[in-house]
Amino acid sequence: MSDLEQIRLAVRRFAVERDWQPFHSPKNLAMALAGEAGELVSLFQWLSEAESRGMPPERLAEAADEIADVQMYLVALADQLSIDIADAVAGKMVKNARKYPADRFRGSARKYNDPL
Repeated sequence: MSDLEQIRLAVRRFAVERDWQPFHSPKNLAMALAGEAGELVSLFQWLSEAESRGMPPERLAEAADEIADVQMYLVALADQLSIDIADAVAGKMVKNARKYPADRFRGSARKYNDPL
């Protein structure tokens, strides 16, 4: 069993134990995911690049909690939609490799459709 599968089962069990399934529609989970992503972003707001890479331990712990919240809502959303995250990532990586060939995009932050 993969780590993602273990997380999926744990998140599902947590919701079942609290009878939260009626609230876990794809719409609600997507909205909760966006909210948690916002909380993660707020930890980095106004930090310099260097500060964002060297956060103090207590701030790093907060970031870990927010990353966990984002991951749990993402897993719950995928579960509700019957999407296998590992398969989705593998497929998206193939698409990205076509859009961003290494020989043309190495060291560049430009988008695939931006002019050279």
